[in-house]
Amino acid sequence: MESCKEKKIIEILKNQVKPALGCTEPGAVALAVSRAKKLLGEPVSRVVVSIDKNVLKNGLGVGIPGTKERGNAFAAALAVSCGNSEYGLEVLKDVNQEAIAQAERYLKEEIVKVEYDPEATCLKVTAQVWGEHHKAMVIIYRNHSNIAFEQYDDEVLLDTMNVEASVVASTSGPSLQQQIKEYTIREMILLAKALPGEELAFIQDGIDMNMKIAEAGLSDGVGVGIGKYMMSRSNGTVEGCAKAYTAAASEARMAGWPLSVMSSAGSGNHGLTAIIPINVFGQRMGYDDDLIRRAVAFSHMVTIFVKSYLGALSPICGCGVAAGVGCAAGLTFLRGGTDHQIEASILNMIAGLTGMLCDGAKLGCAYKLAVAVDAAIDASNMALSRVHIPGDNGILSDSPEQSIINMAKVSVQGMGTTDSVIVDIMQEKC
Repeated sequence: MESCKEKKIIEILKNQVKPALGCTEPGAVALAVSRAKKLLGEPVSRVVVSIDKNVLKNGLGVGIPGTKERGNAFAAALAVSCGNSEYGLEVLKDVNQEAIAQAERYLKEEIVKVEYDPEATCLKVTAQVWGEHHKAMVIIYRNHSNIAFEQYDDEVLLDTMNVEASVVASTSGPSLQQQIKEYTIREMILLAKALPGEELAFIQDGIDMNMKIAEAGLSDGVGVGIGKYMMSRSNGTVEGCAKAYTAAASEARMAGWPLSVMSSAGSGNHGLTAIIPINVFGQRMGYDDDLIRRAVAFSHMVTIFVKSYLGALSPICGCGVAAGVGCAAGLTFLRGGTDHQIEASILNMIAGLTGMLCDGAKLGCAYKLAVAVDAAIDASNMALSRVHIPGDNGILSDSPEQSIINMAKVSVQGMGTTDSVIVDIMQEKC
C-alpha cells in the first residue's frame, strides 16, 4: 500500500474521529453562537439562531452536559454565558452554576431565540448576534464543526457556502470525509493491518474516553436505567456486556453527563457504537491492545465511508446503518475474519437493520444503540460461520461498496419527506 494512502487515511481518521461534549447538534448550535460572540467582541444583547430540521430533531430533547436542561435553545444561551469556540465540539466544557443561571435569564428575557428554517436542505446552523454597536453572523454548514460563513457588521470575513464539499480546503471536515470514497473496503482492511502502531495512539484515547462514560452510565441516577437493565440481563456474556456498555454510554451522554466522548463521522453516538463493542470483545476474549486499536480504526473507516454517502444527518439512524455497519466489520476483523467474511458481515448488517428511523437524539437512543450492537454481533457471527446473505436480496449488491451506496440512496432520495413528518410530530408535543 502506498505511503500516501496511509498518510491520507490517518488524516481522514484524525479529522473525523474527534472528542465531543454532549450531543453534536446542540454542540453545533453552541459552536456557532460562541464563534459569533467572539467575532462580535462586545457584550451580547440579542441572539437569533436558525436551524434545519435535523438539528431541530436531534437537539429538541437531548440533555446539555453539566446541566439539568435540554434542547438547542439552552445550548445557545449557555454558549453566550460560557461558550468557547476554541474547544470545537467541546464548546461548553467550561459550564458552571453561574453560567447556567445566566443562560436561564437570557431565555426568560428572550435575549436568545432559536427558530426552525424549513428551507434548509442540509445541516445548517445560522447564528446572528448583536451588541450595542456591532453585529456578527456565523453559519455552520454540512458538517457539525464546519464554519462556512463569517460576517462582522457588513464585512464578509469567510464564505465557503457555495464551494462543493469535495473541493473544500483539505483542512475542513466535509472534504476529508468525502475523500474516503477513494478507498475500497479491501484497501481499508489492508491499511488497518499495515498502519504504524504509533499512528494509532489517538484510537486508544477514544477507547478510554468512551469506556469511561460507559462506566458512568452504569452508575445510579443516570437516565432511566437502560444500561443497568441490560447489564443485569447480560449473564456476564461478552455479547450482553457489549450491548450494556454501549447503551449505558449513550444513556449517560443523552442525559447530559459532563464527560466528552470520542465521536466518529461527526456523531458521538456513532463513536460509541464504532468503539465500545469491539473493545469489550477484544478485552474479554484476550486479544492484544494493538489488534483492538486496529479493529476500532477499521470500524471508524467503514463508518466514515457510509456517512460520506448518507450525509451528516439523515432520516435513518446512523448509529445502526453507519456505525453499526462499521462495528460489524470491525468485530469480524478483530476475530480474524477473511476479507470475504468482513465484506459479508457488511452485507448481512445492511440486509437486516436498514430501516431503523432516526427520530431525534434522546435517552431512547441508548436502546437503538443496543439494538444496533446486537445486530452487528449477529452479522459478524453469521459471516464468520460462512452465512452470507447474497447480493440479489433487496437493495444489496454483490459488493459492499455498492450496497452502501444503495442504502444511502434509499435514505437520501427515497425518504425525502420522512424527516419533515417526524419533526411535525415532535413539534406537536411542544
